[in-house]
Amino acid sequence: MADQSIPGARTPETAPGGAREGALKGSSNGSSKGSLRGSAKSPAKEPAEESSRVSPEESAAGPRPGARSGTAPGEGISRRRLLGTAGATGLVLGAAGAAAGYAARPAEAVPLTSLGAGRVMFHGKHQPGITTPMQARGHLVAFDLAAGAGRREAAALLRRWSETARRLMTGEPAAQGDTDVARDAGPSSLTLTFGFGHSFFGRTGLEKQRPAALDPLPAFSSDHLDKARSNGDLWVQIGADDALVAFHALRAIQKDAGSAARVRWQMNGFNRSPGATSRPMTTRNLMGQIDGTRNPAPTDSDFDRRIFVPESGEPAWMANGSYVVVRRIRMLLDDWERLPVEEQEAVIGRRKSDGAPLTGGTETTEMDLEKTDARGNLVVPVNAHARITRPDQNGGAAMLRRPFSYHDGFDADGTPDAGLLFICWQADPLRGFVPVQRKLDRGDALSPFIRHEASGLFAVPGGAAEGEYVGQRLLEG
Repeated sequence: MADQSIPGARTPETAPGGAREGALKGSSNGSSKGSLRGSAKSPAKEPAEESSRVSPEESAAGPRPGARSGTAPGEGISRRRLLGTAGATGLVLGAAGAAAGYAARPAEAVPLTSLGAGRVMFHGKHQPGITTPMQARGHLVAFDLAAGAGRREAAALLRRWSETARRLMTGEPAAQGDTDVARDAGPSSLTLTFGFGHSFFGRTGLEKQRPAALDPLPAFSSDHLDKARSNGDLWVQIGADDALVAFHALRAIQKDAGSAARVRWQMNGFNRSPGATSRPMTTRNLMGQIDGTRNPAPTDSDFDRRIFVPESGEPAWMANGSYVVVRRIRMLLDDWERLPVEEQEAVIGRRKSDGAPLTGGTETTEMDLEKTDARGNLVVPVNAHARITRPDQNGGAAMLRRPFSYHDGFDADGTPDAGLLFICWQADPLRGFVPVQRKLDRGDALSPFIRHEASGLFAVPGGAAEGEYVGQRLLEG
């Protein structure tokens, strides 16, 4: 929670956000037949970063004098912003979050009426939904291939899913059987991200292509895992700034699965909506803590090395891809909320009000781990979550945390079933999530207030080029 998302805890579970790069220029790959869900027309094809977004002002402005032919409306004035270090207290929730202690920054605050115009590119070097600013709504869903389905069926399914993702992310309806749920909305920064679980390779006869980094995660003492809600052959992450747009994508993906795959588990999440605060801020989690202060930023010199598999990496089909650890971390909110604020701050190591370290300064001030009080005690306790999750306390282990909060109702006794859908990205989970979670497992002050209830590890290949589908290099290589 503090500097990362809470991975490693037991039973319970943005400061001014830096801007992220790119005002998505958006691309309309394919024809615009059928009305867009939003009112803006699809812009001309234009290479753009995975995280870029087209602002509503740009969409409506039309080309400016001197703009080159074929540019998207308003391209000449679009500003590019770099995603800065995110919020303060990123819940490492479970094992995963501690290492890098950073969570993806929220998008720049924009008027709520403009949210529908946000557009993210489907085609690109990396899949969308990894470095894309955090969205207000999210769905995570895992599928298992149906009995008798193999490599051929999987390839056909990924081809369908990729085409559906491309269309929906540009604001077009699904190619077949569109439900009209999002008929009146724009793309709303929709992203769809696809990954493969450990079991996928055995079911498709591709065991030799299974990455070593996809070996099952070790057991942790804080785990109370429900196998029915863990792992899976295929994994899909959906994010959007509008709930109906997100659900529309979820329904389309589920329908596309047809007889090839069945849903194994599905989870719903949310974050603060862009524009809900007067200025961009690091998001807060359901414990009320600023979560994500020290998230790695794309501007860091070693960002790609830590988060993405290099071009020369193995296996070759994972080039420019990443590995995602997904943990459903229940927060024991009744226990947590009984603590006085001062004790909550000691557990995290940061002030609850603004995310600043207990040693002083602002959210982004470096924490002084050696500072003591008048009695000679460490100001930041030795077992504080923010101390344990710091990369310099974990051999430099880092991961990009991009979580969603969740609330699934109340137990019979009134206990809230709520917490964090912890999602962290790294080039190698054995060097990212695992060492941090192991350290959290040995004595994180936050552990008594959280419980890891589900877990999954998935290989997320690089982005699909124009004319390709996600995973094509694996399935047709």
